[in-house]
Amino acid sequence: MVLDREGRVLDGRGRLIVCERLGIEPSFVTYEGDDPDIFPLAVNLTRRSFTKGRAAMIAVKARSLREQEGRSHKEQTTRSLGEQLGVALAVMGRASTVLQHAPDLVEPVISGAMGLNEAYAVAQDNKAKITSAEAQLARLREEDPVLADRVVEGDLTLAGAWAERTERVEEDKRQRKVATRLLDELVPPLAQARGTRTFSRYDPAYATGTPITREIIAQAMTALAEMDQVWQERDLP
Repeated sequence: MVLDREGRVLDGRGRLIVCERLGIEPSFVTYEGDDPDIFPLAVNLTRRSFTKGRAAMIAVKARSLREQEGRSHKEQTTRSLGEQLGVALAVMGRASTVLQHAPDLVEPVISGAMGLNEAYAVAQDNKAKITSAEAQLARLREEDPVLADRVVEGDLTLAGAWAERTERVEEDKRQRKVATRLLDELVPPLAQARGTRTFSRYDPAYATGTPITREIIAQAMTALAEMDQVWQERDLP
C-alpha cells in the first residue's frame, strides 16, 4: 500500500481492507512525488488499460474537479499531467478542449461511448462558433454600441441584432437615395436660373404646385445656407 506524507492511503485501499479482515499486517511505502493527487489516478488508469483518449479525459476532468474544490497542491499544467500519465501532450490538449467547449461529451468519452477525436471535432466546431460570435459582437459594438449592449443584456439575440442593424443600414441607404435625387432635381436648375430672366418671368397663374411666395423664398434661402454648411462640414466639392 502507498501512503502520502500525512499517512493517507493513496493506493491499496482494497488490499488494506482484506488485510484487516484476515488479520494480516500490511506493509506500506510513502509516496515521495510532488503531486500525491495524481498518483492514484495514474495507477488506476494503467491497471485498467484505458485508451489514451479515455485516460486523458479522466485526468483532465479529475484535475478540473480538484481545482474547483481547491484541493490542488500546485498548478498542474497539461504538459506535466500528461507526462505523469504517459499520455502525449496533443491528446491531453484535445481532452482539455472537449472539457472546455463540449462538456456534455466528457462522460461519453470516459465511458467509451464516444472516441476522444470525435468529441474533439465537436468541441472545435463549438469553439469556432464562439470565436465567430465574439468577433461579430465586437464588430457590432463598433458599428452600433446600443444594439451590442442589448445583446449582452439578453434583450436581443446576436442574429436578431444583426438583422435589425441590416434593416437600419438599408433604411438609411434608401433615405440617402431619396434625398440625393430630390436635391439633384432642385438645386442644379435653381443654380442655372441665376443671371437669367427666369425669376422675372414667374407667373403665379401658371403654377402647377404650391405658389412661390416671399416666405417660401426665405425658407429656400435658409435651406441653401444649411446645405452649404453641411457641404463644408463634409468637405464636399
